Amino acid sequence: MFGKIKQFLGIEGVKMQVIIPEEISSRTGVVEGEIEFSTMNTQRIATITVKLIESYTQGRRKDKRTQEFVLGETLIDDAFMIYPEENVIVEFELPYKKIQSNMDAMVERGGITGGLAKLAKTARGAKSEYRIEAEAKVAGTALSPFAKATVKFI
Repeated sequence: MFGKIKQFLGIEGVKMQVIIPEEISSRTGVVEGEIEFSTMNTQRIATITVKLIESYTQGRRKDKRTQEFVLGETLIDDAFMIYPEENVIVEFELPYKKIQSNMDAMVERGGITGGLAKLAKTARGAKSEYRIEAEAKVAGTALSPFAKATVKFI
């Protein structure tokens, strides 16, 4: 009985790890990577959802605000079994579209206006951080395993 409860809650269940390159070109519009699965019990993975999320922060101290935007999402619905002491690697391609503010566009163009825009962003405390989140739906469990990885765009 205790084993059934552990399986239902995902304890000793599927573990995930997102593997992506250290730096990703922001011009390609696609992130390629892998998700590595391992488990202590035989499990069936039904679907995998992979998302690229931008966390945009602006302001300082008490006035700090954070917004999150989903820049891309893909669903892998090829069901498969995973067995104990066996690692399974699933490759993915995640197309995305970066949201760019007017100020970001000026910074990217460079020159004097780009320098001023960069200074203004720094003064406002505006910055973006990117991450990939992967979540797997596992048959017979209430809590889905998930993994995150930080993305560094160049």
